[in-house]
Amino acid sequence: MRVNGKLQELHKHVKDCELKFITARDKPGQSAYQRSLSLMMLKAFYSVVGAGNVEKVLIDFSLGRGFFVEARGNFVIDEELLGLVKAKMMEYVERRTPIMKRSISTDDAVELFQKHKMYDKARLFHYRRVSRVNVYSIDGFEDYYYGYMVQNTGYLRYFDLLPFHYGFILVFPDLSSPREIRPFEPREKLFATMAESTEWGRRMDLETVGALNDRISQGDTAHLILIQEALQEKK
Repeated sequence: MRVNGKLQELHKHVKDCELKFITARDKPGQSAYQRSLSLMMLKAFYSVVGAGNVEKVLIDFSLGRGFFVEARGNFVIDEELLGLVKAKMMEYVERRTPIMKRSISTDDAVELFQKHKMYDKARLFHYRRVSRVNVYSIDGFEDYYYGYMVQNTGYLRYFDLLPFHYGFILVFPDLSSPREIRPFEPREKLFATMAESTEWGRRMDLETVGALNDRISQGDTAHLILIQEALQEKK
């Protein structure tokens, strides 16, 4: 919602103000839906597979009306597994599980994500200049997101999970039809380009912003640029 023109989450108390509700037909509402849906998907994925079997789950990039997700660990991404994850997500939808928010110090955030084995997030916060960060959680599963979330999982009814290449697509509605999941249209050329870019980052140990910050702080920027230019020249 907007309170006197400023975005606020639904758990905020308001008084004597101009109030306008945001829906999934509005860009801020769609963004909140996508962030919240991503958190719910991760919660369900870890629950179905088992946290001990997960090495890493990466939401790599947007692809059409969805996010391409890469998951690594002791499991196989197929329709059966995604069916179980989707069923678990629908359980959360029916329960209307609250999406909780808490503010913690940056140092506590580093410790928290190291404890959860989310080392990329812990690496990122080493370079964060503000003293506090917002952490969101669903039924004890915590993660960091930059931006507002919906109030509970009951809002997240419309989605799909589809196996795609070496990962899967988290499909969500678009602005024009927020209560409808349209057939996913593969964009193979775009996927190939994005996947290649992701692989370049992996080869140079630059999968995340935290990794890039490490290299910049070590004074390695010029070397990185030369490698990138060499890859582009070869391409």
